[in-house]
Amino acid sequence: MLTIGELASYAGVTVRAVRHYHAKGLLPEPERDHSGYRRYDARAVADLIKIRTLAEAGVPLARVGELLAAGEAEFAAAVADIDRRLRAEIRARQRHRERIAQLAAGDNLALPPEAVAYLDRMRKRGFSDLLIAGERDAWILVAAQVPEHMPLFMALKEAQLDNAETDELLRDLGRAIEWEPDDPRLPALADRLAQSLEEAEEGDQATWDEVAIPDSLVDLLDSVFLDLVPIAPRLLRLMEERGWSGWTRQQRIIE
Repeated sequence: MLTIGELASYAGVTVRAVRHYHAKGLLPEPERDHSGYRRYDARAVADLIKIRTLAEAGVPLARVGELLAAGEAEFAAAVADIDRRLRAEIRARQRHRERIAQLAAGDNLALPPEAVAYLDRMRKRGFSDLLIAGERDAWILVAAQVPEHMPLFMALKEAQLDNAETDELLRDLGRAIEWEPDDPRLPALADRLAQSLEEAEEGDQATWDEVAIPDSLVDLLDSVFLDLVPIAPRLLRLMEERGWSGWTRQQRIIE
């Protein structure tokens, strides 16, 4: 006769597992000896090994007792059913792994290839992390709402990087994200931004204006800018003084 520790050792489980199987009604509790200790026989060892084997195969404990008591045909049918369930779980877990792989891919998760290429180019050109993060989040919103326009938008953004003056202005805007609202450099930055808009009015800006972006998306993007960038409210006021309104959709103020 075996103690509970010896039983667990023979079956390759822990004493805690044996007690758990007792509590679940899978392994009958034996009579205690005159000293009050449980004593197990060879049948208990065999039953415990069966329980362990079924549990390790992925059979829910709720069904282990059913299988232990089943006849040959019932056992085969139950195992086939469990196998189908396990294969379904494996497929679901594979989809989860694919999702995790997408998350690890970073920008590729929610952006088209041309947007990923644009952000990679910004990183290689040394733009600030804050500016790149803001651009990424904004383009994720745009791509979700108007994906058909993303190739055009990214072509226009790439063209901005190819223009030395626009490139430098974007860099300065990235640095300005960290400024305080009362920073004395803001008026000069607003002057440069207004001049850039005036120069683009007959060029790329006209192309931007031809693409219809839902007003709700414009409002959302503007609110993100206002909420997250300390200089945003003052910069927009300065731009209005220079004849321009809005941020996502920058338009000349008509008097």
